[in-house]
Amino acid sequence: MKRSERLVAMTNYLVESPWALVSLPFFSRKFDAAKSSISEDLAIINNMFQEEGIGYLKSVAGAAGGVKYIPLYSVENSESFIGKLCEQLEDPNRLLPGGYLFMSDILGEPKTVKTIGRMFATAFSELNIDVVMTVATKGIPLAYAVAACLNVPVVIVRRDPKITEGSTVSINYVSGSSRKIQTMVLPKRSLQEGSNVCIIDDFMKAGGTINGMVNLLAEFNANVSGIGVLSEAEDEEEERVVEDYTSLVKITNVDIIKKQIEVHKGTFFQGQTHSN
Repeated sequence: MKRSERLVAMTNYLVESPWALVSLPFFSRKFDAAKSSISEDLAIINNMFQEEGIGYLKSVAGAAGGVKYIPLYSVENSESFIGKLCEQLEDPNRLLPGGYLFMSDILGEPKTVKTIGRMFATAFSELNIDVVMTVATKGIPLAYAVAACLNVPVVIVRRDPKITEGSTVSINYVSGSSRKIQTMVLPKRSLQEGSNVCIIDDFMKAGGTINGMVNLLAEFNANVSGIGVLSEAEDEEEERVVEDYTSLVKITNVDIIKKQIEVHKGTFFQGQTHSN
């Protein structure tokens, strides 16, 4: 195999297996190449990952060592993406009755959802996440995108139990937007005690739904390690019940009469110090 072919194959393998430890002997056997050649290839791949702002290769020393692909999204890439996302959301044609915004097209665009997943995975990369959790249904594509970058499973909280999921744990919570008492359930087999969980959702206003998931996790003795929301909305009439979270965009003003929408950067860049 030519070096160019080997570089492509190795890059694809690493990108498809983020956070997984891959030994040099594995690559050496797979591509029938000397370890010295593999090391040079990995150095080239690592440089290109950092140049493109999509992560880096982390070396792990020792007999059981190797390399891990850490898929971090650079600040430059993140700022560019969020800027475009704000412009998209400020389109007056997105206005719906009640002051809501149409966002299904964004959540249905695979490339956009994948980028959102990379950004949240970057924000939570050092938290040793075991599981990504979301509530059905709009948060599901985002949760899977984040989980793919962190290389962890997804658990989905539902409103009603399904017979195919076995016994469940359920709680009642107050929805922040409607102030109605609702129910959410999670199968007992879906989460191990002590798991570090990252909660992902598409939208947050008062935070009632996310707070419900936090309370549900307490029933499993699980740890809420991070909370990520695609968009948050300011509402002076409602007190927010969730404080520690990461948002990509913040909807600060929706004027139905003038058909104007103001969207700004969320909390994502607070505490983000990496450049590549």
